[in-house]
Amino acid sequence: MKKNLVFIVMAAALILSGCSKKIECSVPAHFEDGKIVLETPEREPGQQSALQMACEPIDTVRIGFIGIGGRGNSAVWRYTHVPGTKIVAVADKYQEKIDNIINGLAEEGITGIDAYVGEDAWKELCERDDIDLVYICTPWLLHTPMAVYAMEHGKHAACEVPIATSIEECWQLVNTCEKTRKHCMMLENCCYDFFEITTLEMAQKGLFGEVLQVQGAYLHCLDGFWPGYTDNWRLSYNQTHRGDNYPTHGIGPVCQVLNIHRGDRFDYVVSMDTKSVRGAARAKMQMGVDEFADGDHTTSLIRTVNGKMVEIQHNVYCTRPYSRMHQIIGTEGSAQKYPVECLAISGKNIPNAAELGLEELDAEGFMDHEAFNKLMEAYKPEMIREIEDDARKVGGHGGMDYIMDYRLIYCLRNGLPLDEDVYDAAEWCCLTELSGLSIKNGSAPVAVPDFTRGDWNKIQGFSRATK
Repeated sequence: MKKNLVFIVMAAALILSGCSKKIECSVPAHFEDGKIVLETPEREPGQQSALQMACEPIDTVRIGFIGIGGRGNSAVWRYTHVPGTKIVAVADKYQEKIDNIINGLAEEGITGIDAYVGEDAWKELCERDDIDLVYICTPWLLHTPMAVYAMEHGKHAACEVPIATSIEECWQLVNTCEKTRKHCMMLENCCYDFFEITTLEMAQKGLFGEVLQVQGAYLHCLDGFWPGYTDNWRLSYNQTHRGDNYPTHGIGPVCQVLNIHRGDRFDYVVSMDTKSVRGAARAKMQMGVDEFADGDHTTSLIRTVNGKMVEIQHNVYCTRPYSRMHQIIGTEGSAQKYPVECLAISGKNIPNAAELGLEELDAEGFMDHEAFNKLMEAYKPEMIREIEDDARKVGGHGGMDYIMDYRLIYCLRNGLPLDEDVYDAAEWCCLTELSGLSIKNGSAPVAVPDFTRGDWNKIQGFSRATK
């Protein structure tokens, strides 16, 4: 009896010590029923949901660009081809980047663009009263402060990925958008790639049956890119942050397939990583540091409240072919983008199978190229048909960047809800800190915050607004 009592006391002590363990998180968090749970802030008075938020139409969208490096420079050039826009101003920390874009545009006869140079020059751009949209292409840690400042000064904000790196920043974006009633879009271009858009259409039409599992990733050896990041900003971030530090390319497109916050939501995530080998070696060589937090490979598994599963991987260190995985697995068929685009769908699950001559398709094997091309063409959304030629001509990752920009401006010009709203931004970015939390706590499950504050089931199914 005495031994049993001692055992019970020791077990209770272990449980209590685990529950009282300090959780390092950007917002208050605690253990509850074996999970790490983060506190959800109350919606302040006067603040309201931004679900399906639409703003007054803007005939000509006047744009200010912050950050004119690699991504910013290409974005400015793309916007010279997007109808219904006017480039008003550009801002950057470095004079040479400003000179490069201003002089290049002038050679094409595009003049009258104001320029701001310096550490805080971007604030002056945001404070102007003749700009509708602020387009942000700067290092990650500047994204949330700039997007928040833009919205607080009456501008819509569009920002490169990831727009947030912590749960605290996710809530800042959500709260500011809800307060100011200004759009906040994270520029997740991979949602606009041709395969992702078309297979999303197939999923919505039920060709895969009920989708139960999806996979996404960012697997990209950055050996040739690391030296190009000014002041080593990206490698420096990974040196001090453990977890999936770049989840949005993989998670964004599959979230649309699963209708996240449009009938389903993330419940909890479990993550683990490998030790750092190539990442640590790169940081030692390039930065002269001995410590490196980020594991070479990180995998996260997310379960939704409707019993679906999401797998997301991150690896920017190991030598391997590029892949975002993008797999959709349903009860009646599947799709995968890498290493080769493939579809496996039963003919009985294709409504127009007879018309296409695809009645005999078997979902247990990938269809041949002829059948694949027929199906891809048949389910290509009308939106893509209208702008595909322009997108491929202008380019930007094969055209998906142009489609993303075109859709953003189309929605602003027509007063429509955006394809990717502030809740998408928060849900896709939150994995950065949540994966780190899980890993640092023995791969413990971490409850994913509901950034809609209970409104995740009010809209049924993802859709793109049209006039």
